[in-house]
Amino acid sequence: MIALALSAGTAALVSAEFLPAGVLPGMARDLGVTEGRAGLTLAATALAGAVTAPTIASVLPRADRRTVLLVLLLLAVISNIVVAISPSFGIVLVSRLLLGVAISGFWSFALSVGVQVTGRPALVSTTVAVGTSMATVIGVPVSSVLGDIIGWRAVFGAAAVLTLMAGAVLWRLLPPVPAQQGAGLAMMRAVLGNRRLVAGVVVIFVAAFANFVAYPYIRVAIEAIDASMVAVLLLGWGLGGLAGNLAAGYLSRWLRWAATAGPAILAIALAALAGTQGSALLAIAVVMWGFGFSMVPVTTQLWVSAIEPRRVESAVGLQVTAFQIAIMSGSVVGGVLVDQQGPPAAMLMGAVAAVLATIGFASLRIIPRVS
Repeated sequence: MIALALSAGTAALVSAEFLPAGVLPGMARDLGVTEGRAGLTLAATALAGAVTAPTIASVLPRADRRTVLLVLLLLAVISNIVVAISPSFGIVLVSRLLLGVAISGFWSFALSVGVQVTGRPALVSTTVAVGTSMATVIGVPVSSVLGDIIGWRAVFGAAAVLTLMAGAVLWRLLPPVPAQQGAGLAMMRAVLGNRRLVAGVVVIFVAAFANFVAYPYIRVAIEAIDASMVAVLLLGWGLGGLAGNLAAGYLSRWLRWAATAGPAILAIALAALAGTQGSALLAIAVVMWGFGFSMVPVTTQLWVSAIEPRRVESAVGLQVTAFQIAIMSGSVVGGVLVDQQGPPAAMLMGAVAAVLATIGFASLRIIPRVS
């Protein structure tokens, strides 16, 4: 039940993070910006997350982790409410910074909290990642449909309510959790001294960049080929992602190759999407995209915790940092490509990065640091 409570919190946060992908056209029109620029709402979230993930354990070395997680969910509620009533694009960007703090802080602590309480890292990582996939299964396609019916602002208001409900579940089920022994700056310095871990974090960044240079513009890419399939294929992406999470959890016993498989599948899917104009291949590519990328959060979280089993909070913090920097830079680069050359250019850039990540994971052995 603890893992499910953490999964509910993750689902609420990730739904809010990626809502712009489902409502991007309407949001851009209402705020008077291009679709590429509207994608910066993801970049703003990631910017705050990139700063938060490696520092939050040091800033709060002794704070009860249950209290921290609940406060982070409250920050997300405030962010979504401000976005829903915001009169300008600038205020939207600023409020999304709060969401970035909430997401990265929650992700940084969720695995270590779950493992402390349950003692089952693979179960916790998979369950939390399933929350992410459920957010994409439900959040992005449903927000796309609802955004067209009731408006994108109402969708963000609904996200605030769902996040508040997730906080209530976590408050009810999660017991107090003390900070991991030794948490703080010393732990982060020790982790940064692990060259194998740092090399892996760089590869994690490349794998995440491969996805996020394209994902904020998934609706735009689908519409360019077959606008009638937008809602169905956004759902297909999420269902593929759910299957990818479960597959990653099962394959984690062969962790090095499971980590390699995710970006390899992602590369094939994005390359196919960049080169097709047919609805059938479009559908296959989108589902494969969801499957391949959704293996990455599970396998990489387990990868860094396997390399640094005694410093999980800080190791996962670096993994989250890599993701957030990738979201930020990917959103910016993808927005420029979409505005100047169209969605296929962003898909192709993602495919190239995914190939590089595949090579990287295949080259890195998993050797736990015991000192």
